[in-house]
Amino acid sequence: MPVPDNAAVASTLADIRDPETGRPLAETGQLQIAAASDTVIAVAIKLTTHAAILWQATRARAEELLRAAFPSVSSVTVTVEPHDRPPGKLGQIGLEAKSVIAVGSGKGGVGKSTIATSLALGLARAGSRTGLLDADVYGPSVPHLLGLSGRPQIEDGKIVPMRLPIGDGTMPVMSMGFLVPPGEAVVWRGPMLHGAITQMLRDTAWGPLDYLVIDMPPGTGDIALTLSQVLPLTGAVVVCTPQDVALLDATKAIAMFRKVNIPVLGMVENMSFFACPGCQKRYDIFGSGGAKRTAQELEIPFLGELPIQIPIREHGDAGQTATNYDDPATRPYLEAICTRLVGNLAAATAARPPLPSLPVL
Repeated sequence: MPVPDNAAVASTLADIRDPETGRPLAETGQLQIAAASDTVIAVAIKLTTHAAILWQATRARAEELLRAAFPSVSSVTVTVEPHDRPPGKLGQIGLEAKSVIAVGSGKGGVGKSTIATSLALGLARAGSRTGLLDADVYGPSVPHLLGLSGRPQIEDGKIVPMRLPIGDGTMPVMSMGFLVPPGEAVVWRGPMLHGAITQMLRDTAWGPLDYLVIDMPPGTGDIALTLSQVLPLTGAVVVCTPQDVALLDATKAIAMFRKVNIPVLGMVENMSFFACPGCQKRYDIFGSGGAKRTAQELEIPFLGELPIQIPIREHGDAGQTATNYDDPATRPYLEAICTRLVGNLAAATAARPPLPSLPVL
């Protein structure tokens, strides 16, 4: 049986990696051993807010490894402490963000904006610094879903985004819906559209972000091309329903993202089924499992499903989409989608070959 000293503890946790960088915590100074003896092991692991939704899973995994390696130790404690790593500047616009995630769909009416808003809310609730950009210029619905209104102010040459209170902080939100009168149509050609998206990205005072979630227009227009030109996107999430027609359009959206070299991070199936509140019987109104099968065929991750639930519609209509996370019937589905997304990003980062170490001249 190994002796629980510092070296043995560090060796046991050698495979615990920083979800953001994919590097072992022991190599980056993010593993601190406070005690290692025959009776007590106390370890602190330092993680960034980029992986806040994975903090508890990472802590539990470290504790599991230690208890398995040192079964005779009566007290094993693993705590998570925040580790600050500021984001760099992305693309020609200098956006300060670690990950930029576009949420798209092949057609309208599949709940894309609800999923995009819910992703941003879930990441922000977990503790990640998250911003939400409504790039659906022709049909901006994020302001209504979140109950936000008003016109953004200009300070020091920057657009001050609207802010949604979440926990002890706020989430910056920007949308064309804040800039045009309610009910007024936006009739623009491609160049004007390109300019508006670029300006909202470049001139909004987002602040340092872990994630910027972008609600894309439905279909296969040129917004994706605009985004790919102005900043490097981490990837795209495609939303669809189980219906065959929606899946055909979703496949086209995936092909579009791939054509402009935007990685597809996964598919989300919305309106997967309806569970009768009275008898709990499941009704597959639009079919069953179509998105999961399509994701397997296209070799992309399936992030999860969201059933048809009356409160989701009621909360969206009332501008209270954030309260979906307070509903015990809805929260597990949304949290599972967010966790799989960040987990897949962490796994992809860990799988990349390490950067070469260059000598200091």
